Amino acid sequence: MVQTPTNPGPAPAKNRAGLTLADYKGAPSTLCDGCGHDAITSQIIKAFYELGIEPHKVAKMSGIGCSSKTPAYFLSRAHGFNAVHGRMPSVATGANMANHNLKIIGVSGDGDTASIGLGQFCHLVRRNLAMIYIVENNGVYGLTKGQFSATADLGSKLKSGAVNELRPIDLCSLAIELGCSFVGRSFAGDPKQLVALLKAAASHNGTAVLDVISPCVTFNNHEGSTKSYKYAKEMETPIHEMGYVPFFEQITVDYEPGSVQDVVLHDGSHLRLKKLENGYDPTDRMTAITTIQKSSADHQFLTGLLYIDESKSSFADQQNLPESPLALMKEDKLRPSKESLDKIMAELM
Repeated sequence: MVQTPTNPGPAPAKNRAGLTLADYKGAPSTLCDGCGHDAITSQIIKAFYELGIEPHKVAKMSGIGCSSKTPAYFLSRAHGFNAVHGRMPSVATGANMANHNLKIIGVSGDGDTASIGLGQFCHLVRRNLAMIYIVENNGVYGLTKGQFSATADLGSKLKSGAVNELRPIDLCSLAIELGCSFVGRSFAGDPKQLVALLKAAASHNGTAVLDVISPCVTFNNHEGSTKSYKYAKEMETPIHEMGYVPFFEQITVDYEPGSVQDVVLHDGSHLRLKKLENGYDPTDRMTAITTIQKSSADHQFLTGLLYIDESKSSFADQQNLPESPLALMKEDKLRPSKESLDKIMAELM
């Protein structure tokens, strides 16, 4: 008997690199059901797929914590390194110096960044290393039973009823103070905004810090928490609607005169901001800092592109690295000749 083959259905859609969405996924998540980190992972997968960035041209970095497990869940064909707690920026710097053609994405947490890794974070930002730096911010240490982290808001409560009496570190405000050239904040429950920010960050030639409120459903999603889904949804105040137009897509315009601001990125891509707040300009550093501080005082959760400066050169450009990555150069190019070393020694005598 001849069996009629079943209809396999339409072939999966492919992006400009000829890859399907499945090619951008990783291993199944082992995080708690409903964890905000998994929502962020989904948007990373979508953003890289839609941009057509080939996974093998990406280096994934992380430290220690629930957030730092997530690189295993996206871009399985990418390079990856899970660093020591708080030390991810050093590893990312080394990777960038060895091969500046790799797109680097680092995933950290509020503990990994704002506590043990704060010094490394500060120097990464100061150097303007070309990478996406995502902070999956839930205000607690999820791997060690939910103690307050350094980003926990003053007066917020643990499930036990304990109240935080210490002022928080605002990583966005700190990044801008340190001279970061791209700073954004979003919410794991706002996929449209987060995807636009991720796409813009991937096209930025410098450090792109994204502080993403990512509720911990096990330890910090209760009444009294300021990092819960309920609180974030009620208190979120977008400073603009965002759209992102990649350089390889046609740019169309549909807006009222004076209502849209375009930011042109290095590769020609356009980040389009539709203003909701009168007079907010993400290229104005002092306005950004003042707006963040005011929103914190008003207990608002401000999201969107907070600050951008396209004029700053990246760390690799500052170091005058050659076009060919150091990791791919042959020994005769990397090792000085005896004559060159003799000349240097003679000049020092």
